[in-house]
Amino acid sequence: MYNAPTTRRKWFCVVLGVLFLSSLSTSLVACTTNSPPKPSAVQQAKPTPSPTPSPSPTPIVLPAEKDTGKILGIEGTPGTSYNGIHWVRLGYPTCGWGNLKGSVLQQTIQTYHQQGIRVLLTVCQKRNDDSLFNQALFDDVAQGHADAVQCGNEQMKQDASVAFLYIPPDRFAKFYDMCERTVHKARADTPVLLGSLDPHVGGIDYQPLVDQASYLDQMQAAMNTSVHPGGHWDWHTQTLGLIDSWHNGYPDASVNSLKGLFDFWAGQFKVNVNSGELGKHLWVVEGTGCFKGCGVADSSYDVAVAHVLALITDVQTAQGAHVPLFYFSGKDFMDQGVYWPIGVLDANGHPKPIRQDLTMGARVLNMTCSSHTVAVSNQEDLLASMYSGCSLPGNYRNVLWS
Repeated sequence: MYNAPTTRRKWFCVVLGVLFLSSLSTSLVACTTNSPPKPSAVQQAKPTPSPTPSPSPTPIVLPAEKDTGKILGIEGTPGTSYNGIHWVRLGYPTCGWGNLKGSVLQQTIQTYHQQGIRVLLTVCQKRNDDSLFNQALFDDVAQGHADAVQCGNEQMKQDASVAFLYIPPDRFAKFYDMCERTVHKARADTPVLLGSLDPHVGGIDYQPLVDQASYLDQMQAAMNTSVHPGGHWDWHTQTLGLIDSWHNGYPDASVNSLKGLFDFWAGQFKVNVNSGELGKHLWVVEGTGCFKGCGVADSSYDVAVAHVLALITDVQTAQGAHVPLFYFSGKDFMDQGVYWPIGVLDANGHPKPIRQDLTMGARVLNMTCSSHTVAVSNQEDLLASMYSGCSLPGNYRNVLWS
């Protein structure tokens, strides 16, 4: 989702824009000099040195993060940072908007790196045509020096309203292979995510999850026949991007789609969900709560409570499983005439109260950190405090519900 919502089941839709790549040209300027006078025997003239071009600055590359439990970020906007949050997810223009390519992409990521902030860059498939295999696009992505790259987004989605998203598994195998190989050629230890899974409700939508595993099986078969004949590529050794958009934690604490999704995929990867191994195979690239079309009452109170409880539940669930999480979204936004109040900041980038239907300070959570306590009254600080390991008070649900 990049300032427009990523598709959420049948009611979340994304409109991908068409990116026209332009080539950069460099003009060479030739210069000539007159021959200097012959030096005298008394004073030998020193040769005039040829001008040397200024070297390109060495890009700042942050060390790879090996602990998946520390990969905790937020869906962001280029140039915007979030206090206390050290990862941000950005979208390449193939995801539908913006000009985050070429020198703009490189400088944007460098600016984040100067602040010690790492970047997950998502490269979306535009459509199922020859543009899918544009090597220049992958080269540009690799030269951005992102800290992680997600190659593809909801490529499995079967929805007539956004039919352009679906890519047959054999063609997506080639797309992913080109993307991954190009990124790893630039830096071998950059995490590369195998697209993202179309969001479903964990614990309820069992067959759609089985269908997703079947898609990956077909992709694996294509990878080892048409893409790399005789190969041994196995999707179980890859890392999948996962999207969850349910009202987790609401109306009661037992509602947790994200946990259901973790349980299913842990079974596919044959790891214990609490072992810390699942983070090697899953990254939650979008974790959020829904507010329309999913059973949440259409009232400011219900939307506000569902929103903040989903935030808390998603962070607790991801941290418990040691799985990377990118909360969705950094800011509220408008889409198709509907206001989406699912950011930690409002649409203008201002802090939002913990209970966004109330005034700032109307609800405060006194959180316990390693060496101090902190009174949190806005959502950005709540997310950052949880990311840093601070604990919620035991009565937090009562505080938010009342």
